[in-house]
Amino acid sequence: MIARLVFAIVNFAARKGLTEPNEGDSAKQQARRTGIRGETYAYWYLRRHGYVLVARNYRSPGVKGEIDMIGYDGQVLAFVEVKTRAAAEDEEKAKPGARLEDSINQDKRRNVTRMARQFLRARRIESAPCQFDVMAIENHKGSRPKVKLYKGAFTATAG
Repeated sequence: MIARLVFAIVNFAARKGLTEPNEGDSAKQQARRTGIRGETYAYWYLRRHGYVLVARNYRSPGVKGEIDMIGYDGQVLAFVEVKTRAAAEDEEKAKPGARLEDSINQDKRRNVTRMARQFLRARRIESAPCQFDVMAIENHKGSRPKVKLYKGAFTATAG
C-alpha cells in the first residue's frame, strides 16, 4: 500500500521528465543526476509491481562494478540493472534502431554475474532461484518516463 502511494507521488513528480538542467553542470554531472533519478524511479516502480528489494547499488570488494538493485520477484531473487537515458542523448549518440537495453554488453553482463555470485556466497543462499532483469527508462523532456522491464533478460555467464 505504501509503495503504491509513494510510486504515485514519484510518478507525479516525474510527469515532466526526470531531468532538470542546471546551467552550471557539465554533461557528465547531468547524466549522473538523471541516472540517480532514474534509479529512484525504478526502485519505486519495482516496489509498486511487487518486488521486495533487499539491496541497492551493491558493490563487492575486488569485483568491478555494481548491481543497481537486488530483490525478490515472488520466490525468485532478481538482480536488476537499470539504464536511464534522456531522449536527446538517444538521438545524438545512438545508432538508428539501437535500444537502450542493448547497451548492457557482454562485459557488463559478466561483471553483474560475478557480483551476483558474490552476493549469494556472502549470504549463503547459493541455491536460490535467480534471474537477471533489465529495466530501461527513456526520459523524454516534458513527459513521463517510458519504462520497459525485461525479466530474465540474460543468463549467468562464466567468469
